[in-house]
Amino acid sequence: MKDIALLEKHIALGAKIVPFAGFNMPVQYEGINAEHAAVRNGVGVFDVSHMGEFILKGKGALDLIQRVTSNDASKLTDGKVQYSYLPNEDGGIVDDLLVYRIDEITYLLVVNASNIDKDLRWIQKHNEFDVDIKDISGRTSLLAVQGPKATTVLQQLTEVDLSSMEYYSFKKGTFAGVENVLISATGYTGAGGFELYFDNEHAVQIWDAIFEAGKDSNIKPIGLGARDTLRLEKGFCLYGNDIDDTTSPLEAGLGWITKFSTKFINYEALEAQKKAGIKKKLVGFEMIERGIPRHDYPITNEGGEAIGRVTSGTQSPTLQKAIGMGYVDIAFAEPGTEIFIAIRNTNVKARVIKFPFV
Repeated sequence: MKDIALLEKHIALGAKIVPFAGFNMPVQYEGINAEHAAVRNGVGVFDVSHMGEFILKGKGALDLIQRVTSNDASKLTDGKVQYSYLPNEDGGIVDDLLVYRIDEITYLLVVNASNIDKDLRWIQKHNEFDVDIKDISGRTSLLAVQGPKATTVLQQLTEVDLSSMEYYSFKKGTFAGVENVLISATGYTGAGGFELYFDNEHAVQIWDAIFEAGKDSNIKPIGLGARDTLRLEKGFCLYGNDIDDTTSPLEAGLGWITKFSTKFINYEALEAQKKAGIKKKLVGFEMIERGIPRHDYPITNEGGEAIGRVTSGTQSPTLQKAIGMGYVDIAFAEPGTEIFIAIRNTNVKARVIKFPFV
């Protein structure tokens, strides 16, 4: 297992450390519900330094990105970010990722921790454009400062005007006395905030500065457990649960970042699927009867026939009810449709609803 730069800091704060995606990571501190509420209502800090970062540089960088990703990166300008995915050759998804345009020939790709090596090999395999690809994951730390009070806290530490930054944009600047910090108006919680990228050597300095600046805002460290409940309340996909190498991005609701004009890898198969119509769809649902849906639980119709499976589920801390996501046959995908989740051999009633839950 690999250690992130701030591991000892998390241990000192009483975090429960678990193995996750090849790293020792803090899953919770005082408890998932309390941490969840801190982000929804105030401000919290996630250490997500396990994520992967690649720098692509060269005249052919955009051509390579257009080939291996589904979205249209030609629409990016300097300082803009784009959500996208890496299509595979079988109609599935290698990974979902963020694409940052640093300048005309330089891009930063941010990928999931569990897929760093796989993604790097995949992009290198298709590098027919003489692009220099550097994996900087091992030397890069990433903190996500999320919640409605994030701007107030972080503005004390930089001259970059955070309140003027648009969602999915970024700036580089001095932060907490550290130069060349990438400040990104992104996140995985739906609660607002920023993500900060910097070299590992500055991790303790930046962490301590953020918590000092956030004292009056009751800032809290937040683990991966609350990150999962926060993203689920917003209907955000988690790679390995809701999307993977075998799932169709169109069935997963990612048609909005699937731009066929770019002629990405295997676009023909997805274009044909779009024309033919999808047969199943990733939907959100809330439990009507008592029970917590979990990954891979069967979804059935009223007669007990299998119509799909749960991909993510939890007790929503905000809503105080059980919610989930899962793939169902298209006939059962309409909001308001009653479905049933097979929980310990009992079919428990649920209802399809539109994303987001919160």
